[in-house]
Amino acid sequence: MIAAPDGAGRTFRDVVASQEALRALIGEPADPVPRERLSSLDDHCRAFIARSPFLLVGTSSAAGLSDVSPRGDAPGFVRVLDDQTLAIPDRVGNRRIDSLLNILENPHAGLLFMIPGVDETLRVNGRAMLVRDEDLLAGMAAQGKRPNLAVAVSVEECFLHCPKAFLRSGLWDTSRFVARTAMPSLARILLDQTRPSDRSAEEHERIVQDEERRLAETPVCLY
Repeated sequence: MIAAPDGAGRTFRDVVASQEALRALIGEPADPVPRERLSSLDDHCRAFIARSPFLLVGTSSAAGLSDVSPRGDAPGFVRVLDDQTLAIPDRVGNRRIDSLLNILENPHAGLLFMIPGVDETLRVNGRAMLVRDEDLLAGMAAQGKRPNLAVAVSVEECFLHCPKAFLRSGLWDTSRFVARTAMPSLARILLDQTRPSDRSAEEHERIVQDEERRLAETPVCLY
């Protein structure tokens, strides 16, 4: 029996703990996978980024604590500065800055670009830094607002990822879309999670409904 890495949580009977065991289980990659990784952004990668309105940014702290943060804006909001460098504007959001704090401790970052309706994704791995270059930031303004800073990523490898995950999940299949009303509102979820033990059910419901009405009128980040 092997416990979770931190010694807490569920215990498992059979854990894959070596590269050899993993390869024996999964097998070797099929061609042309070994040759598809690029060390710079080619025309295809540039075109993908120019059409992408959304990406996920993966970072980790010096202690190894990981975080994945969504970033989105109009297509092309991520700027390709040259074949080795791209820049992501940091728009005003929830101000948690988990990704930014991680980058200060550990510059390694992984990016996953998506385009609605396209099943392939673009993966970019490299080293990130936080920059405040005035000319760069001025060119990344949106709706008259300039970002406070940008995340510049020096590309170490990039490649298009196969569509299997999107095909299996049917992510862009509108017939599979879940109605938003099938899930509780984010306001209700967060207020439920932080509800004081001495608050009555009636008072809690009133607070939730008030917050839902307020956010319907003026949407803001809740956390």
